[in-house]
Amino acid sequence: MKFSALALASIIGVAAAGRPQLSISVRDGNFDGLDGLDPTINWSGSSSSGDVNLDYGIESAVRPTSDIASLPRNIWGKASTKVAGWGVSARADVDGQDRSSADLELDADNEDADLSLRLTASTGGGFNVRRVEATKGLDLDGARVTINPRYNMESEEADVVLGYDNGNTNVRLTASADNQEVNIKHKIDNTNLELTASADNQEVKIDHQMDNTNIRLTASADNQEVTISQQVDANNRVSPTINNRGDISVEWERSLGDDSALTATLKPNDSLNVEWRDNAWTANVDMPLDGYNINGANVHVKRDISF
Repeated sequence: MKFSALALASIIGVAAAGRPQLSISVRDGNFDGLDGLDPTINWSGSSSSGDVNLDYGIESAVRPTSDIASLPRNIWGKASTKVAGWGVSARADVDGQDRSSADLELDADNEDADLSLRLTASTGGGFNVRRVEATKGLDLDGARVTINPRYNMESEEADVVLGYDNGNTNVRLTASADNQEVNIKHKIDNTNLELTASADNQEVKIDHQMDNTNIRLTASADNQEVTISQQVDANNRVSPTINNRGDISVEWERSLGDDSALTATLKPNDSLNVEWRDNAWTANVDMPLDGYNINGANVHVKRDISF
């Protein structure tokens, strides 16, 4: 890949903080000049018309072309208002390169009844309902209880999700005719416990904080993994991870001050990832490893900009 760092900085450097977000990736391969860059811009806005609030946005490629219609990747819009005590909204997402259909989300929420409804559909070949669900909430002796029945019209599968949360303990039960799964989270002082169990899998997670050391353990019948994170000083944290297959990774994070940090994650004989965060900037470099050899690199740079 042939392009100068100065040219790259010149193009990205026109950015300033704001709502639009510019994301720049570097494509794999050899390119002359800046042809290897694949910039994408995300922009959103809002307005109102009477009692209706409107939100809209677009994700578009940013490259020189005479075919402007080829630039948009995703276009979306959302309208929301109040009707007889219900907050209702409708959102449509359209593929910028295939505008023959749209994905729809229709939501209705009644705070007084503690009830919400959602319908997802598509418009390709007519109005096709994909999924419907409702959520009913209850307050019970200081705890929050939710009941969430769901039905997938495409697969003709139904299930219900029951939730319970009293602050220190959270229970989520998902049940259908073919499968049942329970997830339990509980906090004891500086230790968080999580258990997930179904007919096919059981997994336990333990997260314990002790002074400058954090220990995270994940264990199931087939996989066990432990991460020990040590805050070495105010600016440096080191986190080695090992699993039952002998795979090892080491993450090093260095604070650079002013909301800036550099994080490097090494997986021997697999990959090296470096992330640099500098205020509104985020840069990622992913490098596959084969022994001590680096086989190419994938670079991604993004930040918020305004015009």
